[in-house]
Amino acid sequence: MQKYIKLNLFYLGESKKHHIFRAKKWDKALEKISNKSVFTEQFEEIGFIKEIFGPITLPFISMKIISNKTFNPNDNLYSKMR
Repeated sequence: MQKYIKLNLFYLGESKKHHIFRAKKWDKALEKISNKSVFTEQFEEIGFIKEIFGPITLPFISMKIISNKTFNPNDNLYSKMR
């Protein structure tokens, strides 16, 4: 059974290829979301998590957005966990 987990993220900005977020709250178990799809509250897929990097307690998250998708970085974002 798959469940959605809310990603508690703060948007920092855009790099050349990705959007960069900072975790507001982090649990080590969330490291499993690397390379997983990211969804809006309406369960629309907008991209995927490319990389998790930086400090262990509050890491940075690099997200690749699907080219024809737009998103509001202040919206709640979700990922699927197994």
